[in-house]
Amino acid sequence: MTIFHKIINREIPADIVYEDDLCLAFRDINAQAPTHVLIIPKEQIVSLDELDSDHQLLMGHLLLKVREVAKSLGLSGGYRIAVNCGEDGGQSVDHLHIHLFGGRKLNWPPG
Repeated sequence: MTIFHKIINREIPADIVYEDDLCLAFRDINAQAPTHVLIIPKEQIVSLDELDSDHQLLMGHLLLKVREVAKSLGLSGGYRIAVNCGEDGGQSVDHLHIHLFGGRKLNWPPG
């Protein structure tokens, strides 16, 4: 069980900014921007590499929720999303998650 599963189950606290039947969005405790939120599916999916065609609706739902959460947090000037996949891709929790960054000018390349 990952830390994200414990957050979903309310076993550990989190600053939750959005929740529905399919997903949860909460502030990252190691924020890399003034606004840094993680949007996660409640379904246990390890990474993008584990997705198949059965996940199309869920992934569309998550992306629409990114837009909704960004708007609710006042990120009218723009924002960035990132999905890390695997250890070399920077994924540190084995539960699919979308990073939502905003609240400042985001440079490119990200690093």
